[in-house]
Amino acid sequence: MGPQIESEPFVTFIRNQAQEMAKQHRLPASRQEWLEKRQEIRRKLIKSLGGFPKTRCDLDPQTVGRMEFADYTVEKVVLQTIPGVRMMVNLYRPSGDGPFPAVLCVHGHWKGAKQDPTVQARCIGLAKLGFVALAVDAFGAGERAIEQALGEYHGEMTAATLYATGRQLAGVQVYENMRCADYLQSRPDVDGAKLAITGTSGGGNQTMYAGALEDRFKAVIPVCSVGNYQAYLGVACCMCELVPGALSFTEEWGVLGLVAPRGLMVINATRDGIQFSVAEAKKSLSGAKVVYDQMGVSEHVRHVIVDSGHDYNKPMREAMYGWVTLHLKNEGDGSPIEEPEIETVDRELLRCYQEGERPNDYLTLPKLASRFAKEMVKRQVKPIHREHWDADRVAKLGMIRRYVGRYANNLEIHDGVALDEVEPGESASFEISPETGVRFGLRWTKGRREELVIATALDGPALPAAERQWCVEHGIGLLEVTLRATGPYAPKSNRIGAALDHNVAQWAAWIGRPLAGQWVEDLQVAIGWVVAACDQVPGVTLVTRGAAIVPGVIAAGLQTRVKQLVALDAPLTLVSERAYGPGQIGAILPGMLATLGDIGNLLSLVAP
Repeated sequence: MGPQIESEPFVTFIRNQAQEMAKQHRLPASRQEWLEKRQEIRRKLIKSLGGFPKTRCDLDPQTVGRMEFADYTVEKVVLQTIPGVRMMVNLYRPSGDGPFPAVLCVHGHWKGAKQDPTVQARCIGLAKLGFVALAVDAFGAGERAIEQALGEYHGEMTAATLYATGRQLAGVQVYENMRCADYLQSRPDVDGAKLAITGTSGGGNQTMYAGALEDRFKAVIPVCSVGNYQAYLGVACCMCELVPGALSFTEEWGVLGLVAPRGLMVINATRDGIQFSVAEAKKSLSGAKVVYDQMGVSEHVRHVIVDSGHDYNKPMREAMYGWVTLHLKNEGDGSPIEEPEIETVDRELLRCYQEGERPNDYLTLPKLASRFAKEMVKRQVKPIHREHWDADRVAKLGMIRRYVGRYANNLEIHDGVALDEVEPGESASFEISPETGVRFGLRWTKGRREELVIATALDGPALPAAERQWCVEHGIGLLEVTLRATGPYAPKSNRIGAALDHNVAQWAAWIGRPLAGQWVEDLQVAIGWVVAACDQVPGVTLVTRGAAIVPGVIAAGLQTRVKQLVALDAPLTLVSERAYGPGQIGAILPGMLATLGDIGNLLSLVAP
């Protein structure tokens, strides 16, 4: 969660696109219509999350510690959710024989993760009320971070290592929460038919998606997380909350509707960020309630509003206790239940591995991303002859076109100048609108020769002053392109940590139009302007700096006018066992390693 960003042209452009998409998201008029729509939303949601493994590995649970309290016990357990991937969990078990109903408790962006007092409190309360509570560390957080100290953030360029594989962090979290349901059902002291899930903030998003896709959760309680997808556009949210392209096939009400007919309680705070606000949640719940009505279980959805800030506080916990008591124990009417006395412990005591004691072979999030990536790159076709390569190139360019928007024939040129009014060595700046509501900038320096360099970068100048001067002195024309959502076209608040374009990259992804694809469009338009403006089309050399190589090489592959491609300071690979350094998430096409390959594969598109 982050501060709301002021409305700026690119944000407005994305919002307008989202509003057009939203017109297609119609509420179901009947139960049968919803059941058909449900399958479509479910299928597309799973695809956007990156899909799930077809087979599930052995959980191989290992109990590594235990803490005894008067009314409950905490077991420290390590699970294998994905081959080689270990999840550290705390299982709060009530006194007695059981079997007990169980609640999976996932955390938000608290520095203590599963050990945080906010998470401890609900787990202790549940255990004292007769529920098993399973608190887990999300991948990349808590004990499962890259380093072993608690408090590390798993978003921005850590989560970005998964992005090119198409496996979203949100999808990995949902799958691991499904594995937690497997674990709970494997325990003789748990009634496997009576499971629920709850979490707040980022944990609330986990709750919503896992609850939507895992029918074993009979009660689903997202807290301080439900709002409206369109409200995400203009604010900063974690990469663990990103579902690329979601707005192209549903709004948040459709995901909430997937929970029906099971019990859904949405809890919101009155003083929260706009994307999690009461007003935005009401929009989504109004649609979800239509689904519940069509399913004949209107009483199975409830909205609780608490006068507080972003939290999972006592009134919220008491509302949750009542809901799980109704839906897992069939007791009461879902009204709040008073919380037992709670006493949390030092968060370090709940760790499965004390700092410095985690096994050396622990698989971190970037290392798992690297494993996925290497498998995908290995599957890339290695052409055995020219015709084979030609066919593969055509297929890949076809895939690329789905990422690239179609620009209008009647492009708007702002502050344009006639080329014959510019003398050799002189420069003129202007803007082009390739689509209504968005612009990118160009700086034209006229040359004396029939050669032209088109240069672009995603951060800072594409060409240093010395290189620009060299072009002028040698009579080479120069067109410097400042792409949309970069430089002066980016919002003032855009960077999160090492992710320089964190916010604009996410907003573009939400509508299913990755920034890299939009940047390819800008470069195509720039090349088209050259063709239209020049009496004799010059030989074009496209120069990119840094991560601009991705849209640059794609544009060069699509445009036969580009005779040469020069990549300065370009990344050599997207495969990394470490979090990416400072850079642009927007330069990555989600899932590109599976479809297009790594940087080297992309470069082959411009051969010969």
